[in-house]
Amino acid sequence: MKEIKAAMLGLGSVNKNLLRIITDKKEVLARDYGISFKVVVIADSSGYARLDAGFDMLALVSHKDNGGRVADLAEFVGTSFDMSGLDVIFESTPVDHKTGGEALKHCREALGKGISVVLANKGPVVHALLELKALAAKNKAGLGYSATVCGGLPIINIGERDMIAGKISKLSGVFNGTSNFVFDALKNGGSFDDAIREAQAVGAAEADPSLDTGGWDTAFKLLIIANSIMGADIKLADIEVEGIENITAEMLIAEQSVGNTVKLVAKAEDGKYSVKPMVIAEDSFLGSCNGWEMGVEIHSDLYGIMYHKLYEKEPIPTAASMMRDAVNIFQI
Repeated sequence: MKEIKAAMLGLGSVNKNLLRIITDKKEVLARDYGISFKVVVIADSSGYARLDAGFDMLALVSHKDNGGRVADLAEFVGTSFDMSGLDVIFESTPVDHKTGGEALKHCREALGKGISVVLANKGPVVHALLELKALAAKNKAGLGYSATVCGGLPIINIGERDMIAGKISKLSGVFNGTSNFVFDALKNGGSFDDAIREAQAVGAAEADPSLDTGGWDTAFKLLIIANSIMGADIKLADIEVEGIENITAEMLIAEQSVGNTVKLVAKAEDGKYSVKPMVIAEDSFLGSCNGWEMGVEIHSDLYGIMYHKLYEKEPIPTAASMMRDAVNIFQI
């Protein structure tokens, strides 16, 4: 049995669900993978706490659900923390899309010390994926970030582990369930703002909804995919980005009347990358990605044309993807 000492940075919807999952699946993780998790460091916007004996994970979830802060706990240590003794950091703080923020700093420090990092936060991998990969390899640490791209949909794993020697020639996808949800709400007579508020209420939309509606969340995912599994080395400036703010109910209804739909589509082909609303056939694969569904279409030289789809309304699959990454790093 290998005991993994973990830090949970961010105690929002994703990491709270991760705490529930690794508690509920404790016996399975021990029996099938020889792993147990002990959470010794936690953090939210109020600061950090540490308990080397390990926190009661479900008690933490209850504390946060009832409006508690880390700063309220007896184990509170302040606005910085000691990484000594940690095996892995689970990073799920809000995205800093401009610089990668404090999360990127933590990733660099942890990987530099040989501590593995598992991310749901896109910021660090958007800004420094290749650097972080090199740092992990140099210091024999693990780096998992499959949860940064479409939650439970294992696009990164498919490309990195399941398409050996293959070359992806074209990729397109609907990567943002919130934009789908907004389109459906508009067609049904709802308002743009109400749809966003509902998406945030269930934890599906970003804390900053402009990341969803402006196309940036989709662009982040496209960048991570391209740099991870398509052999690219691109930056956000290399992606043409257009959001959904100008899409109206009238436009959606008009297209629906002739068998079409509008989706926020990410495309990578011939060295060109784009994210923009597109009119596509309602009965096409991407056209069928409705509501909280996300999907990807992958064309390759060896593995044909693949279609993968996921329904994810709540962040449970995203949290499960973080668990999956950690198990892949540490399993005996």
